[in-house]
Amino acid sequence: MTLATYCLVHGGAHGGWCYGPVARILRASGHDVHTPTMTGVGDRSHLVRPDIDLDFHIRDILAVLHYEDLRDVILVGHSYGGMVITGVADRAPDRVGHIVYLDAAMPADGESLAVLAAPLMQAAHRDMRVVDGVELVLFPGTEPLPNYGVTNPDDIAWLTERLTPHPWKCFTQPLKLTNESVLWDIPQSVICCTSTLAFRDPARMERARAAGRVWDIDTGHDLMISEPDAVAELLLLVAG
Repeated sequence: MTLATYCLVHGGAHGGWCYGPVARILRASGHDVHTPTMTGVGDRSHLVRPDIDLDFHIRDILAVLHYEDLRDVILVGHSYGGMVITGVADRAPDRVGHIVYLDAAMPADGESLAVLAAPLMQAAHRDMRVVDGVELVLFPGTEPLPNYGVTNPDDIAWLTERLTPHPWKCFTQPLKLTNESVLWDIPQSVICCTSTLAFRDPARMERARAAGRVWDIDTGHDLMISEPDAVAELLLLVAG
C-alpha cells in the first residue's frame, strides 16, 4: 500500500481538533496526517486580531505545507475550509496531489463564502459582536445550523466545549485565484451530506463526478464528527 500524506483543514469556528477521530483512523492505517488550526480560532483563538481574513488563513496552511515539507498532499477542506484549500492549491499546486471538498464551499475566482452561502452567512452576521476591535461571528450557541448538524448528545457536548467565534472578514473576502489553468488540473473529490447534495451546482462537481469521486453520507454538516468511520473510509479510498 502506498502511504499518503493528508492535510485536513477545518471550517469556521472549529480547529484542527475536529478531525481527531478521523485522523486516528487514517494514522492507524500508516498514513501521515496533519490537522492544523488556523489563526484566531480553536487552540489559536488567543491570537485573534483585526487583520485575519481568508488570505491570512490561506497563508497559514501554505506555511504548514512549506515548513513540514509536504508534497503530493491530499488536501481536505470542510465547510469554510473549502475556500481555504482552493486558495492553497492555487498558490502551491506543486505540493497538492488531490483536493477533497468535505461538505465544503467550492468557490470560483472572485467569490466569497458570504456570497456562496448567503442565507447562513446573513444569519450568522445578525449575531456579530466586536471584541477587541475584531468583528466576530459564530459564537457557540448562535450558529445558524444548530450544533452543526451533530445530534449525538456526547458529540454535542464535546463540540460545544471547543467551538470559538470566527473573524467575519474571512467570510466576506473574495477568493483571488491566479493559477487556475494548473489548479483545475489537480484531481478533485467531493464528499458531502446527502441533504446538501441537491443544492450543489452540478457544474462545479462535474470533473469529480466524471471520475467517480462524488460521494454522500447521510448525516449532518459536521460529518467528520458524526460519521468519522465513513469519512475516513472515503479518504482512504481517495488515497488508494
